[in-house]
Amino acid sequence: MRSLPQTCASSIKKLLALFSLMSGGEKIVECVPNFSEGRRADVVEAIAAAVRETEGCSLLDVAPGDSTNRTVYTFVGRPESVLEGALAAARVAFKLIDMTKQKGEHPRLGALDVCPFIPVANVTMEECAELSRRFGCRLATELSVPVYLYEYAVAVGNDRDYRRTLPQIREGEYERLRNKIQKPEWAPDFGPADYIPSWGATVTGARSFLIAYNVNLLATKEQAHRIALNIREQGRGPSQPGRLKAVKAIGWYLDDQDLAQVSINISAEFYIQREGLFLMEERQKVRLAVERLGLASLGEFKPEEKIIEYRVGSCKDGPLLSSSLRAFLSSLSARTSAPGGGLPAS
Repeated sequence: MRSLPQTCASSIKKLLALFSLMSGGEKIVECVPNFSEGRRADVVEAIAAAVRETEGCSLLDVAPGDSTNRTVYTFVGRPESVLEGALAAARVAFKLIDMTKQKGEHPRLGALDVCPFIPVANVTMEECAELSRRFGCRLATELSVPVYLYEYAVAVGNDRDYRRTLPQIREGEYERLRNKIQKPEWAPDFGPADYIPSWGATVTGARSFLIAYNVNLLATKEQAHRIALNIREQGRGPSQPGRLKAVKAIGWYLDDQDLAQVSINISAEFYIQREGLFLMEERQKVRLAVERLGLASLGEFKPEEKIIEYRVGSCKDGPLLSSSLRAFLSSLSARTSAPGGGLPAS
């Protein structure tokens, strides 16, 4: 299911307006909320519509998964517009998603499981971190739900390193939240320390872009899970760390595809450190990651076409505006392996 083709004229107008803002030095933020529903098309679309109808938001992608029972939305805009779009989507999800009935392959803590804010243009990481904190505060106040902060949104130097990353916070998942949230060390950053059965809890923060690298296997779910534990930095815990730094991974079985998969979020910093390189430019880091990951092994990989941030940041004379409407929509909707949005293990 895709939302872009249904409202192509509206989407084009929004993106054209977005380019105008960027050329004028406007701040642009990307938001990639992950909702714990990927099977009911009407719910997926209702959440998409809430974002699409928010003034100043450009919805770029809607990616539902049947086996994961999860949908990843990608939209961009001014910080204030993106904040309102995320809140609008959350309000709809609050009415339509019931976590007591939700099951899926992907780890999750709540109906709106995670909501990261990512700097795209003319905005700093700290500004995105503050935006996520504002989002968390408003979400908790309006819906009376618990909200946790992660990654860059967590204050530097505090004594909560045990709850800084998404896997740390999500450990035990929704099923163990009832007992976990009542412990003082796991009191939410915003909202009540109460177990809300229908919602669970939400994690929000700021992060840099991720490269999502999925490996399909003719294997069982258990084998894929073991491989993920071996390679991810977190490993099996403090006493059994994984082999690769700055890597997050999860193994699961996709029933709708009849195959196992190891989904990996990886950063170019790993290769930079391993090979003793000195790279400052983001595009150089992307090129390095593309080469080391073999993303161009089956065909030419053009970062300016495959990375959402670069597509949004194209100038008026760039490939985005010169492409045909159908080709443009098709390229944004393509499910090729591409850095950027954080699919699917955000």
